[in-house]
Amino acid sequence: MVVVSSTALAAFLRARRARIRPEDVGLPGGVGLRRTPGLRREELAALAGVSVDYYIRLEQGKETNPSSAVLGALAGALRLDDEARSHLFALADHVARRRRVHRPPDRAVTASMRLLLENLRPCPALLLSRTSDVLAANPEGLALYHGLVEWPPGRRNTIRYMFRHPGAPALFGDWRSSAAGAVADLRTVLATDPDAPDVAALVEELSAVSPEFASLWERHDVRRKSGAQKVFHHPAVGTLSLVWEVLRSGDGSTRLTVHQAARGTPDHDALSLLAIAADAAR
Repeated sequence: MVVVSSTALAAFLRARRARIRPEDVGLPGGVGLRRTPGLRREELAALAGVSVDYYIRLEQGKETNPSSAVLGALAGALRLDDEARSHLFALADHVARRRRVHRPPDRAVTASMRLLLENLRPCPALLLSRTSDVLAANPEGLALYHGLVEWPPGRRNTIRYMFRHPGAPALFGDWRSSAAGAVADLRTVLATDPDAPDVAALVEELSAVSPEFASLWERHDVRRKSGAQKVFHHPAVGTLSLVWEVLRSGDGSTRLTVHQAARGTPDHDALSLLAIAADAAR
């Protein structure tokens, strides 16, 4: 059973330590038997300037109030980027109860949001929850994820689609990169709510059926999704290269994703064909 809880800080430290090779930090890699990949606990403790006993307590979830100085030193020793560093500090805030418990995320869809989705046509647009449940979408948004509309509304989730729909690997021009980004974005939810039941349920489901998901989840990568160029090989309209933009609500509980193409381009023409196909299927 997959559990997402207040032990997330300890799990994050263990996972990121395992990814640092001794030679990455100027240590000899061939001295002594290494039973697990990455740095030993005593090596990381030395790099961060903390005692081995203290660091072990952190990894065991027994130390619940690391200082900002200790967290900064650990972030440096673990070679974390800015997003991963912020994630580390946020997890520590929860362990130390320095951050209030968040209320359940808002999943309401307003009439104005539904109007916005309609007015964005023919650009595919979806309103997603923090775990990528499809809360609302325009016809093109559902049609872009070919076959998603065949799932019951309560099962429509773009991460579930990524790992469970048989057509997903062929649809995405770079499925591996898209899959890794989706999992890393899901990890960011734990920075605001380590005990998130919606995350735990999705992680447990996908880990049970997808080794690829389970492997990516255990990497503990964190990255907020942002705008990018994405290629789709759509069975109904061919290949589309679209500019993908993400707009988040103030509390982070929802995000609007929009796929665009410049007018007069073949990609925009393909979006028009997608709109015709979506209307025909309604």
